[in-house]
Amino acid sequence: MNYFMKLKQYLIMVLVIFSAPVNSAPFEKDDIGVSLLVGSGRAFNDNYTIIGAGIGYYVLDGLKLGINGQAWTGGEVSINKYSPQIQYVMMRKEKLKPYIGAFYRKTTIEGFEDLDSAGGRAGFYFSGQGGHYISIGIVHEAYLSCDEAIYVSCSDTYPEIAITFNL
Repeated sequence: MNYFMKLKQYLIMVLVIFSAPVNSAPFEKDDIGVSLLVGSGRAFNDNYTIIGAGIGYYVLDGLKLGINGQAWTGGEVSINKYSPQIQYVMMRKEKLKPYIGAFYRKTTIEGFEDLDSAGGRAGFYFSGQGGHYISIGIVHEAYLSCDEAIYVSCSDTYPEIAITFNL
């Protein structure tokens, strides 16, 4: 599938998300949050398109337990990531809502042993019309049992942007 066809599919997916009905008071106990990720990354001297999705359940106001998955496509080596996580969103009436979280991640890399990591994230949710939220933050991830002879680095710090809506 060529680049323009993938881009068209991503745009359609975003339009569907923004037209979906949502809960007007997100981040409260018993809410379910869904997120989608479309991005790019580089590994093994290849450029990848990253497609991801996640789901989380608010066990208390502001406190979410969830799981995310990512598929890295377009490179020579197949990469998939699975990540249970916990996140706390500060409940405020303002449009800007700070968050902090932690995660564990299992990464499967074709031809290599699985790679485990743990990390944290922090940032802000910006409220949109209709209860949609865009999060912008930073992530630090440390790879466990990492061999620097194989991998360039055993930790990463990177920005993240996600679109979230509640069911």
